[in-house]
This record gives sequence, C-alpha cells and structure tokens, in this order.
Amino acid sequence: MEKPDWAAPLAEAYERSLAYLTTLPDRPVGSATDRLDLRAALGGPLPEAPQDAREVVARLAAAAEPGLVSTQSGRFFGFVIGGANPAALAADWLTTTWDQNACLSALAPAASVVEEVTGAWLVQLLGLPAHASTGFVTGGQMANFTALAAARHEMLRREGWDVEADGLAGAPRLRVLAGRHRHNTIDRAAGFLGLGRAAITSVDTDDQGRMIPDALSDALAESDRPTIVCTQAGGVNTGAFDPVGDICAVAHEAGAWVHVDGAFGLWAAASPRLRHLTAGVERADSWATDGHKWLNVPYDSGLVFCAHPRAHRAAMGTRADYLIHGGEGERDALDYTPEFSRRARGFPVYAAIGALGRAGVAELVERCCALAGSFAEQLAAHDGVEILNDVVLNQVLVRFLAADGDHDGHTRAVVERVQRDGTCWMSGTTWNGRAAMRISVSNWSTDQDDVDRSVAAILRCARPDAEG
Repeated sequence: MEKPDWAAPLAEAYERSLAYLTTLPDRPVGSATDRLDLRAALGGPLPEAPQDAREVVARLAAAAEPGLVSTQSGRFFGFVIGGANPAALAADWLTTTWDQNACLSALAPAASVVEEVTGAWLVQLLGLPAHASTGFVTGGQMANFTALAAARHEMLRREGWDVEADGLAGAPRLRVLAGRHRHNTIDRAAGFLGLGRAAITSVDTDDQGRMIPDALSDALAESDRPTIVCTQAGGVNTGAFDPVGDICAVAHEAGAWVHVDGAFGLWAAASPRLRHLTAGVERADSWATDGHKWLNVPYDSGLVFCAHPRAHRAAMGTRADYLIHGGEGERDALDYTPEFSRRARGFPVYAAIGALGRAGVAELVERCCALAGSFAEQLAAHDGVEILNDVVLNQVLVRFLAADGDHDGHTRAVVERVQRDGTCWMSGTTWNGRAAMRISVSNWSTDQDDVDRSVAAILRCARPDAEG
C-alpha cells in the first residue's frame, strides 16, 4: 500500500481550522468579500499536473476564507443555524478520516451500532415512543420527505395499494392537511413524492401561526380520502407550537396519519422547563428534526423518527443480491433513509450527546430561549421598534417603524445594514404581510455579551441617520 504524506496537509488544515475557530469572537460575522473577488481567487485553468497537497490546502483556505459567513459565531442569528460544538466537530473530523459508507452494517459495523445507540438516546431525549425507528438524513427537508414517504406507504397500504411496487398511477388519491404557516419543506416533499403540492390543503392558524384544531376537524370532515396531517413544533418565524396533542386526537379519530415537523422546536421536549410546549407530541406517527440546529452538530445532520418501523422500512428499504444485508439484530441504515452510499452521521451526534448529556442539552435549549427573550426585551424598550411575536422559544420577529410610514422598506434596510455592519447577522422575513427581522438564537457559544453587542449594533443601524 502506498504511504502518502498525511501529516503535512492535515497539519495545514488543523492550523487553519484552529485559527478560524479561535478568532470567531472577533471576526466580522458576514462575508468580507464579493463573488467577483472569490472567482478571481478560486478560479483559473484546470490544473494539469499534480501539486503539493499542503500547498493546495493552504491556497484553498486563503482564497475561501474571506467568502465565509461565520455561522459558527455566537453572534450569527440567521436561519436557525446552531454552529457545531467542540466534541461534535472533533467527531466529524474522525468521521471524515474513517470515511465509512454507513449504508450497511457489514460495511460499517461501528457506524451501524452508533446509529442504533444514538437513535435510542434521541428517542429518550425527545420523549418519543421507545419503539420508534430512526433515520440519519441530511437535514429537515429529507427528514420530512422520509417521514411522508412512510406515511404515503402506510395510508395507501390501508387502502389495499402497494405504492412502492405499483406507483401512484391509479392509486387512491392522498391529501395532506397542513397549517397555513407550514415550512416549505412540506410542500417540496409532497412534490418529490408525487403527491403534488396541490394535494396540500392549508388549515387556518391563529395570530402566532398555530394550527386551530377546530379548523382541522372541519377540513377532515370535507373528504374521506386517506389523509396525512402535518403539524409544526416550532414555527420558523414565531417559534410557536401547534397543539399537537389535540391535533392527534382529532386526526386519529378520522384515521389520519400525523407528522410533526420539529426541525428545531422538537428539542424543547428535552427541557423540563419547556417540555409543556410539545405536550402530546409522542402521540404522533412520525417526526422530523435537525441535529445541526439545537444539538449543534456540523452539517449535515437531519433526523427522522417513525412510530411505525415497518412502514418506515417498507418506504425506504431495498434488497439486492450483491449486497450483504444485516442479519438478526443488525441495523442497515439504507432501510431507513433515501440514500444508498452515505456519510456516517451518527458519530458526531453520538459525541454531541455524550459531551452534553441530558442536562447539557436542556441547558443549551433553555439558555438560547432566555437569550431570545433578552433580545426581545431590550429591543422593545426603544421607540420605533416592535416585536411581532410572542417569544415562547428562540425566535424573535422585529419590525422597525419609519417616520414616513414605509415600515417595510425601513425594516428591510435595517436588516441589510446589520448584515453589512458585521457585528452580528440576522435574516429578513415576511410575517402576515409585514417585513420583519428574524432573530434565531440556537448557538451553543452565544452568551449575554453577544446579545448586548448585537442589540447595540441593531439600534445603531436602525437610527434615522444611519447609512442607507
């Protein structure tokens, strides 16, 4: 076997990684360059000859770093991205080093067992049924896709139709009921699965985006078609929770499948203080969440759970003569995810839970929510600033009022100024037709000083005399 020089390129990567991570508290959070400069730095003709590996790594890092958004920073508050804690990041390095294809137990025994163990831990942390099956996917999109594939299988099976064998042509038509403020991954999953986005009926929600059970009951009564109900644990704008327990009672009475999209909000179940928000969640049929949000595991790390493991495996599993399928007591990951070849995502999740423990996960979630409350309290104390949501979790919607009445234009301008300022980074959104700044607090390293510095920057950018 050839013995390449591992030490030099890995040393270069380690040194640059450590320099990047240790300077995060002082780095501007947004990108420091534009795409033209990035193309100039990273582009060029196709290399014709081999090059020194360490020099390649050094050039890549130097050229790419100005174009990075510091999502690992404690002052990054966009898109519910939680960064990566040290144990999870270190385990992710090992994952890359070991380079296991985690599709089959025979191919990656350690990865298989880690996913088995970690799946059981996650089910306990999130208060889900002990028998629920687990799949490690890329993110919330594929978690929702996988769960809805299991739902599609089971609802059509009850109608006497084998969708995996016979497809959808001629099948009983499914419908999907979901709240008006659902995440777009539900619509995309319906499209991917051949149900069609037109199969989704929007159910009325209250002023915080919570599905109204009576409205769901009315929608269920409109048709006797097989139905999937999609609920939400933590709305991406307000952080609000559908009353999942009440929804399960109504939906199950009508014979429907209930799926919970809990990309970040499902983690509230790990907190004794916040668990009431997820009351009844264990009564659902499937659940989706993200490890790279509140567990702070590196991308990619989505998680799907199903209370009907047989339906989960039927929707995802495959068999082939050239594969070595696991025997009794052996878990093949390809039976639970859409992918064949795939990264061993269980290792970083294992490390994150091991480093935090149950108490650490609860503390992380509760601290982020307390800091979100601090954001809202400090900003609301100033004239011309309006908080649009009840801050029940880690999401804060902020609107900035303009003297000329163009509140939408002023709010969008403030968001852009904050992003350019570099102290912190938030994304914009639209809530009930009104422009807003969306603050998402989900990083393990965020502290009160980060919030205070960010509030000062936001207020500075919101002043009427701030640069346009």
